[in-house]
Amino acid sequence: MDLIYHIGRYCQLLLRVFSKPEKFSIYWTQFVKEIDKIGIGSMGLVALMSVFIGAVIALQTASAIDSPLVPSYAVGFTTRQSIILEFSPTMLSLILAGKIGSNIASEIGTMRVTEQIDALEIMGVNSAAFLMLPKILAGVFIFPFMIMISMGLGITGGWFICDATGVVSSSDFIYGLQLDFKPFHVTYAIIKSVIFAFIITSVSSYHGFYAKGSAIEVGKSSTSAVVYSSVLILILNYILTQLLLF
Repeated sequence: MDLIYHIGRYCQLLLRVFSKPEKFSIYWTQFVKEIDKIGIGSMGLVALMSVFIGAVIALQTASAIDSPLVPSYAVGFTTRQSIILEFSPTMLSLILAGKIGSNIASEIGTMRVTEQIDALEIMGVNSAAFLMLPKILAGVFIFPFMIMISMGLGITGGWFICDATGVVSSSDFIYGLQLDFKPFHVTYAIIKSVIFAFIITSVSSYHGFYAKGSAIEVGKSSTSAVVYSSVLILILNYILTQLLLF
């Protein structure tokens, strides 16, 4: 029953969030700020994770190829498929759910327990839309760019480490990257990133918006936001893969 209650309350909150804004200029300013906070503020982590994961995938694939029947360009092919199909859109979203989701939940939750949200509502402001809409739109807008940058950096990291260590020649790696490339796989990754961005921002905002009590409860709401966002990402990852790739 608690699950049904939370789903219903979440849907009701989204109806408030996507109601007509009172003043577009204020929302635009907040939207730009959230892009900087969610996207630009996370690029260092995205770049670091992507480069090293790409390098590790390439090295592990190269070390696993023992048979002379398996061509060396399979390293480039495997690195490309792993980065585009799973790491950049899904694993990176799970990591960002911890960073961005907890930040959003704690920020809105702190405003709730310090009665700042109550003050907004007394002034006639749609507090749900004012606090949540810029975050959701900014996340949906900036996530695909972050994922595409992650793809490029991950593949570049794999190519660099293979070329630097000599385990696979640069020409073989690049040939593997080009082999049987399907542009729809990139589209598939972008579709997933948009949906995951919506889940992370909206679910985290929901938990922060309905936080109550003390700072301890704000911490619990942040933890719940990360857990529920991660679970939903894993479930939707399976559903989207089944729908889009088969």
